Amino acid sequence: MLRLVETAAAGAGPGLAPVLAPPPELRITEATGDPVLIAGYHRLRADAFVREQGLFVGHDLDEHDEDPRTRVLVVVESQGGRVVGGVRVHPAQAGARDIGWWRGSRLVARRFRSRSAGELGAELVRGACRAVSEEGVLRFDAQVQDRCLGFFTRLGWEHVGELEIGGMPHVSMRWPVERFADLAGATKSPIGRLTSELLPSDGPAAAWLGDDGMPLSALGPSDLVACVDAILPAMVERDPEWAGWCGMLVTAHDLSAMGATPFAALDTIGARDEATLRKVVAGLKAGAEFFDLPIVGGHTTLTGGSGGGSGSGGGHSLTVTGLGRTTNPVPSGGGRAGDELRLTADHAGGWRPGYEGRQWDSSTHRTRDEMRAMLQFVGDARPSAAKDVSMAGIVGTAGMLAEASGCGAELVVADIERPSGARLAEWLTCFPGFAMVTACAPGAPAPQAGPATTAPIGRLTPISAGGDAAHRHRDGAGAGVRLVWPDGEVTTAIPGGVTGLGPAPTLKPEVSVL
Repeated sequence: MLRLVETAAAGAGPGLAPVLAPPPELRITEATGDPVLIAGYHRLRADAFVREQGLFVGHDLDEHDEDPRTRVLVVVESQGGRVVGGVRVHPAQAGARDIGWWRGSRLVARRFRSRSAGELGAELVRGACRAVSEEGVLRFDAQVQDRCLGFFTRLGWEHVGELEIGGMPHVSMRWPVERFADLAGATKSPIGRLTSELLPSDGPAAAWLGDDGMPLSALGPSDLVACVDAILPAMVERDPEWAGWCGMLVTAHDLSAMGATPFAALDTIGARDEATLRKVVAGLKAGAEFFDLPIVGGHTTLTGGSGGGSGSGGGHSLTVTGLGRTTNPVPSGGGRAGDELRLTADHAGGWRPGYEGRQWDSSTHRTRDEMRAMLQFVGDARPSAAKDVSMAGIVGTAGMLAEASGCGAELVVADIERPSGARLAEWLTCFPGFAMVTACAPGAPAPQAGPATTAPIGRLTPISAGGDAAHRHRDGAGAGVRLVWPDGEVTTAIPGGVTGLGPAPTLKPEVSVL
């Protein structure tokens, strides 16, 4: 059995004083790798949990003390180095693959002069939360003696259950991790609120609400699909050639996600100087050739100046419009509750230099034939719904597909594979090169996707009864994305619809082609 968090030895009751920085005679430091500090921490634990409280017999050491991933924070006297408090943080499953589920445990602190054990314990808890944030943790739990419920609640922790350890009542607490919700809020959540008046609310075109492109068959006989994408101005400024390449990459992926074969592209470039413009054009040219997406026109502006304010000056900008062909486009809103969610992704490559943890570059490591096979995947597989992974990451993109489908989504954390060079939290929130989230009937065959791998990662779930589907989705009753963990616990990653656009109409128009 995993032995979990105990408590600060004292000072955890009501009326805890505000937490302050340690006085000059104390310091909080990482003890990991320092045998002297670790030994002092172990002695403090033995005094509290073995001799005083009798929670353990002989010693309180366990498998987490042997796990090389475990980190230990201690409070020590600046003069003499005596340990007066400590806590450890570690993966919840010792020796198992790290899936971003960590625990805090063996929290102990002693009164030091004017500082109560509760004050020092609070500083250690906050330090533990900072430490797991550095580790990219997605779930952070602690099991503490029940008398510490108020102490942890005041520090922002949530009460999630009760249990008994060593014959003593404990409570399960959880530190809220909002990594996915914050990313969705920064990249996608304003879309519905700011653009709803521009988008069709009914008719054939409304059936593609939430998609990155539009089949022109919704407007009249055609086999064309059109899409448009923009690159962040800061990226054009910082890395113009890479921005040009990515402009073609995301356009090809948008078309591919709808089952379309890339046909042609148009670009719009704004640059303050010729040097930047030349680099953007070089990236566009290389990308057009690699993704079989020839540029047939567009618009180019040299803005001059140095800023984006009033007057003749302006900043850098890049948009790419893509055209593809298909007689049977795949929507992002075609999923249904009970459908299996799958992730098809290319794990080759590595972090783009300068974008570590944010952009995974697999495309520049591939041949044109390998990329062509991946881009044909959705058209060959014909899933019920598909969406390419965008700035919202894998979790946010699954949420957008679910939202357009009028569903929620549950992702099984342990089933999500990642490249060896990426932590799971990074992989789930980065732009992952080539990656598609699809929905299909459970057990449906998964056609080949070239060098990319396909695996189930979860399912679409129904939204609770009461009111129309759009209203329930906006209210978040069953909407959004939840994470399912190996112990059966379910945590909320994104509490409601990602974009606020709500579900697309369930009736898709028949495709009419020339």
